[in-house]
Amino acid sequence: MNLKYIFIISFIFICNNCFSCECKPIDRENMVEIGLKYEIAFYGEVIKVDSIKRIYTFRIIELFKGNYNSRFITQKYSGNCSVTPSIKQLWIVYADFNNDKTIEVSGCSPSTGFKPYGTDSMPSPPEIKISQKIDDQIRTLSFYAWDLKFENRNLQDWIYQIEKLRIYKKSQKEISDKEKTETKLVTYSRYIIISLIVNIVLFLSLIFIVLKKKNFSK
Repeated sequence: MNLKYIFIISFIFICNNCFSCECKPIDRENMVEIGLKYEIAFYGEVIKVDSIKRIYTFRIIELFKGNYNSRFITQKYSGNCSVTPSIKQLWIVYADFNNDKTIEVSGCSPSTGFKPYGTDSMPSPPEIKISQKIDDQIRTLSFYAWDLKFENRNLQDWIYQIEKLRIYKKSQKEISDKEKTETKLVTYSRYIIISLIVNIVLFLSLIFIVLKKKNFSK
C-alpha cells in the first residue's frame, strides 16, 4: 500500500510540473530573435544562490539589451515557469524586470547555462528497454555518448547566441551613434540659422541708426 501511495503522489507531482508550464521548442536560428523580445539580455555568471528564498544573483559580464547600470542583478523565482539557476556557472539570460528592479527569467525563454543540467532545455536520456539484454558497461557508454552529444549541441547553441547578440549590440550602437550625429547636426544647423537671423537683425538695426542720424543732421 505504501508503494502505491508513493507512486500516486509521484505521478501527481510529475504531471503538475509537466503541465504547469507549456513552452514551445525553440530552434537555434530563432533563439536570439525570441530572446530579444524580453526587456533585458545579458551574458553573466551566477555568483550567489539562496535556495531557501529562491533568489539568484548574476554578475553581468556583457550587456546586450536593457537599461541597467549595475554590474550585479538579482533574479527572484516566482512560479513553475521560472528558471532556477542553482549552479554557479556562466549563463545567457533573457528576462523581464519586476517592479523592484529584480528580474524574472521565464523557463520558456531561450535563457541557458553553459551546462544546463537539470533544466527544461535538457533532452530526455536515451530509452533502454527493460527487456533489452545490455550489460552495465554498455549502458554507461550509452549515457556517456548521450551526455557528449548534448554538451556539443549546447556549446554550439551557446556560441551561436553570443555571436548573434554581439552583432545585435554592434548594430544598436551604430544606430545610436548615427542618431547622436544627426542630433548634433540638427542642433548645429539651428545654431547657425539663429546666429544668421541675429546678425541680420543687428545689421538692419545699424543701417536704421545710420540713416536716422543722417536725416537728423539735415
